[in-house]
Amino acid sequence: MRKIGLIGGMSFESSAIYYKLINEAVRARRGELHSAEVMLHSVNFQDIVDMQKAGRWDAAAERLASVARDLQNAGAGCVLICTNTMHLVARPVQAAIACPLIDIIDETAKTLTAAGHSRPLLLATRYTMEHGFYAERMREHGIDVMVPDAAGRAAVHDIIFSELCAGRVEESSRRKLEALIDEAKADGADSVILGCTEICLILSPDGLTLPGFDSTAIHAAAAVDFSLACGSKGAPLAA
Repeated sequence: MRKIGLIGGMSFESSAIYYKLINEAVRARRGELHSAEVMLHSVNFQDIVDMQKAGRWDAAAERLASVARDLQNAGAGCVLICTNTMHLVARPVQAAIACPLIDIIDETAKTLTAAGHSRPLLLATRYTMEHGFYAERMREHGIDVMVPDAAGRAAVHDIIFSELCAGRVEESSRRKLEALIDEAKADGADSVILGCTEICLILSPDGLTLPGFDSTAIHAAAAVDFSLACGSKGAPLAA
């Protein structure tokens, strides 16, 4: 298998989920006591949050690009940024390395398209919902993303940063998120993207009033597909 490089720590709550999902998938597919070849570089999230709040996306891109190069130099065959928000700087990070950066937006879009959905509600951080990079990338796949109104976006952002990233799961917040999904369904949404890697801590894609797509699980599965799509000597299998 090819080694998977993870840029994690944003937050470490979701990075732990990536590690678990990736290894569970490898064990399920390979059997016995197989586990994934994973390298995780966990950054100090507070540093990244400070850059986000200051609008220093250039500095954030440089930081993550440096980490990506380190993972590649250590033998990673692919790199994942284990957060949706920081895909705002995915292109400069990819430009800094020769190995593939597996993009969470592209992988989620492909999964939505395969399931026949094109008008999803996006639940994510304010940066992801408002900066445009996510919706623009989705439009490249023919998907028209909906987001909550200003009050709803503020509520989701606060739940993510004040609660989920701190390891807190509040039932009242779960109800708020479910209410936003119900409102979007009434406005024509055909699905919902759990578009922050921590939202799976509070919402399961199953049992919602709209078909749910967990971006964390989708991203982790794509990494496993990449890792195992090779022969015994590490060369890609022929089509």
